[in-house]
Amino acid sequence: MVNAGVTNLEDRLKAQAAALGFAACGIAPATDDPVRAQRLEQWLGDQHHGTMEWMETRLHHRRGPQSLWPQAQSVIALGMSYAPAADPRTLEAHPDRARISVYAQGSDYHDVVKRNLKALARWIVADQPGAEVKVFVDTAPVMEKPLGELAGIGWQGKHTNLVSRTHGSWLFLGAIYTTLELAPDAPHADRCGSCTACQVACPTDAFPAPYRLDARRCISYLTIEHKGPIPHEFRAALGNRIYGCDDCLAACPWNSFAAAAQANRAFLPRAELSAPRLAELLALDDATFRQVFSGSPIKRIGRNRWVRNCLYAAGNSGDPALLAPVEALLADPDPVVAEAAAWAAERLRGAVARNPACPAAAAAP
Repeated sequence: MVNAGVTNLEDRLKAQAAALGFAACGIAPATDDPVRAQRLEQWLGDQHHGTMEWMETRLHHRRGPQSLWPQAQSVIALGMSYAPAADPRTLEAHPDRARISVYAQGSDYHDVVKRNLKALARWIVADQPGAEVKVFVDTAPVMEKPLGELAGIGWQGKHTNLVSRTHGSWLFLGAIYTTLELAPDAPHADRCGSCTACQVACPTDAFPAPYRLDARRCISYLTIEHKGPIPHEFRAALGNRIYGCDDCLAACPWNSFAAAAQANRAFLPRAELSAPRLAELLALDDATFRQVFSGSPIKRIGRNRWVRNCLYAAGNSGDPALLAPVEALLADPDPVVAEAAAWAAERLRGAVARNPACPAAAAAP
C-alpha cells in the first residue's frame, strides 16, 4: 500500500515498487543511446558473444528502448536483491560438492521478477489511465544493465555487471517501458575506481580489459550456454563449478553493503542445491533431472549438459570415490557426456594410482 501522503507520481511509483519487493527502482529516458550501441557492436564484432546468436540477430532492437518500441517515452529500471548469506566461494574447499551459481539456487528469477513487474505495470495503468506499458526480464532484446546505470540504480562495473552501493553485485534486473513521460533520475557515477578485484578473481581470464567480457572464456557461458564439449584449456579451471560462476561478483568490495536479509525470500537457496554431492548429481537421468529442477532456471540446459558439467567437476575433484559413478557414464548415449566421462575417468584413475589404499583402488581390476 502506497503512502497516501505521497502525491508525486514518480515517488508513488517507487513506493509501489518497493512494496512489491523491488530493492531498487529508477527512471531513465527511453531515447536510444548511440554510445552504448556502438560498444555493443564492437563486442559483437570481436566475437566475444560466442555462440549466443540472438545477441547478433536482434542487434537492431538492442540499440535502445525506442528501437524496440518507438512509442516508449520512459524506462523504469528495477532490481530485486538475491544477496547470499555467505561467500559462495567457500565451497571451493569441498571438491566432492558442486558449486551452483547463487542466482540459480532458488526459484526461477524470470518467473518471480516478471510476476512483480506485471503487478507494477497494472498499478501504473490503473493510476494513469491511457498509459501503455511493456515489461521485460532477460528474455527480450533489452540492455538492462546500461539502462539500470542510466536510471541511477547502479553502474556497470569492471566485471560488466551492475553494481549497487546498497546491494553490491546481487541484483536481478527487469524493466518496464512506458508511454508516460516520467521525470528521469540522474545516471549513476562509476564507483569502481582503481579496484581490480573482479578481474583478478576470474579463473579463466575472461576479461581482456576492464569493462569488457569475452564470454567464450567465461565459466557462466561455458557451463550454461555452450552446447558442445568445453575446450580442454578451461576444464581444470572449472573446478567444482557446474552451473555458472560467482567469483567476479563475490570479489566485489561493494558486496560488504549488501544485506542477505534484504533478498527476496523466493531466491533463498533450496537445501538440495546449496552444496549438493557430485555423486548424486551424476546419477540423474532425464526424467529425474526434470523433476528435481522443476521451477528452477537450471532446467533449461537439460540433463546432458548438466551431467557434462558434473563430470568435469568430478574429474577435477581428485576424489577416487567418484570413479565408479563416472565410469557408469562412459557409454552414455550422448557423445559429449561420454567424452566428458572418459576425460574425468582418466584423471580419477590417476588419483587412484596415487592412493592405492583407497577403496576405489582395491576394487579396481
